[in-house]
Amino acid sequence: MSNPRKTAVNVTELRQNLPAYLADVKKGKEIEVTSRGKVIARIVAGGDPHQEAKERLLAIRKHCYVGDVLSPTGAEWDAER
Repeated sequence: MSNPRKTAVNVTELRQNLPAYLADVKKGKEIEVTSRGKVIARIVAGGDPHQEAKERLLAIRKHCYVGDVLSPTGAEWDAER
């Protein structure tokens, strides 16, 4: 089953028609760049880096415990070690 939002294109074809492929990416399509039949890169539309960082942090919270790292634990600590 192929994904209609994904297109595979070789490097030569991409070079010759770059503006058209970039217009497709702007519309939400993903371009897989191939060389000798193997995918070497993917071109996807850029997003808001701040929003992407927030989404990654929220995803991490599902798997990690975020605790208070500033309060003392009562354990002895030697800074010279």
